[in-house]
Amino acid sequence: MGRDFKNLQIWQLSYQFVLDCYRLLNKLPENEERNIKDQLRRAATSITLNIAEGCSYRSNKAFLNHLNYAYGSAKECDVLLLLCKDLKYISYDEFHQIAAALDKLKSFLYRFMLSVQKEILHNQSNYSLNKDLVVQISK
Repeated sequence: MGRDFKNLQIWQLSYQFVLDCYRLLNKLPENEERNIKDQLRRAATSITLNIAEGCSYRSNKAFLNHLNYAYGSAKECDVLLLLCKDLKYISYDEFHQIAAALDKLKSFLYRFMLSVQKEILHNQSNYSLNKDLVVQISK
């Protein structure tokens, strides 16, 4: 069955970030519809979708891959939000509010990725120990 993504704090933060981005997108000019608007919409949505999709896999390695994709999309959002601020599409306050939410999300996501990675390494070392025991017992 997999993990329930809705119970993960990183998914909840990412989902709220997507909602915040969509509200912000309404403030961007129409001439950015096929550029910054589309890209920010895709990148923000990709964060939450990759976390959810990763939860569907039984393998922690596959889960970690999707968390990495989500993290990459979050970094993409960083640049797009900077562009919005520097092009004066959003105010300084709007930028700092959404950037703070994104920074919190990235921090939580990164720490969660480290946790999953440690679990993978722990399971690999246990597997290696068990495999060595089987070899010794069968001799």
